[in-house]
Amino acid sequence: MILYPAIDLKDGQCVRLLRGEMEAATVFGDDPAAQAARFEAAGCEWVHLVDLNGAFAGHPVNGAAVEAILARLTVPAQLGGGIRDMATIEMWLTKGLARVILGTVAVENPTLVRDAARTFPGRVAVGIDARKGRVATKGWATETDVMATDLAKSFEDAGVAAIIYTDIDRDGAMAGPNIEATDALARAVTIPVIASGGVSSMADLIALRDIGTIAGAISGRALYDGAIDLARALETLRG
Repeated sequence: MILYPAIDLKDGQCVRLLRGEMEAATVFGDDPAAQAARFEAAGCEWVHLVDLNGAFAGHPVNGAAVEAILARLTVPAQLGGGIRDMATIEMWLTKGLARVILGTVAVENPTLVRDAARTFPGRVAVGIDARKGRVATKGWATETDVMATDLAKSFEDAGVAAIIYTDIDRDGAMAGPNIEATDALARAVTIPVIASGGVSSMADLIALRDIGTIAGAISGRALYDGAIDLARALETLRG
């Protein structure tokens, strides 16, 4: 299971939100590229990036910060937030992103997801963010009647590289991931599933790994707070 350290970008800074609320942002640093370099120095295989402003605006906002991060990294990075058309997908992949994450458009324009996955094999993931099983879009501000499992199943034949599943109520709350829901989603599809939201301890990571169905886990606040030591966590997961 791959551990993805997360850098959430708001106004050019590294932040973490509490349950997706922009006004509940905690700033952890004003040099995202330096933070990415620290994650790589600790031994991570991937870095997970989110353009929070972009998720609300519907287009890239923290582009300069993302480009600075890509200039510092040698490991692959994936990005979500504000990526809602083919031109933006192509732009980011051309600039060096290994993978884009499509969230809102997975609900509103699934044809784009399919076209992008076919055009850029292995480089398109779907972000499914849910409250109590129902998908939320536009930076989690809009709740839908779409069930997370149904949305995931609809992309089974699309060739997407991964599904990033976030339980919004757990995100940033340091209360542990929703293991049961993530496991159920992973068992419902053949697409690799990456768990996000609430990963706050080594015990959480080990529990996710030991299920045997989860391809990866994303953690942010726990790494910044020191609740998880990244180098030690990576060594444990690899061991």
